[in-house]
Amino acid sequence: MGRRPLLAAAGWLATTAAATLVGLAAVQLVGSGITGTPGGVRDQREVARALASPAPVATTPGADPTPGATPAAAAANRPPAASGTERTFRTAGGTALAECGPDGVRLVSWSPAQGYRVKEVDRGPDDRVEVRFVGPEGEHELRLRCRGSEPVATPDD
Repeated sequence: MGRRPLLAAAGWLATTAAATLVGLAAVQLVGSGITGTPGGVRDQREVARALASPAPVATTPGADPTPGATPAAAAANRPPAASGTERTFRTAGGTALAECGPDGVRLVSWSPAQGYRVKEVDRGPDDRVEVRFVGPEGEHELRLRCRGSEPVATPDD
């Protein structure tokens, strides 16, 4: 075997070792964000405590929702409520999350259903807010106001 193949093999081994070390250093530098569990691992007591805590979105049984607009669970990855109770309202055209505060009702977020788009939105805060979704099945409008400290859907005027 000549000198050239030995140099090529040694160069290949050195390059492979260097690439492996650079990769390991990068993973070490990034830390647990790439390989670990975000927020760490919880033990059984912490899980039981988290499950026993009240849900972040309160819905009131017997509230007076407009037909077609019913409360549902809010999205899991959103910031906590600034004030008041948050409720989710759903129509065939889309979904809206509203909350009541000292300045009135405010739309926190809204999302059109598949095939729909947002035609108009008045996010507030105000006495009344609205969002209008338009799609293949027509127009669907959500008008919301506060009853006490809870957002409720109101019928079209």
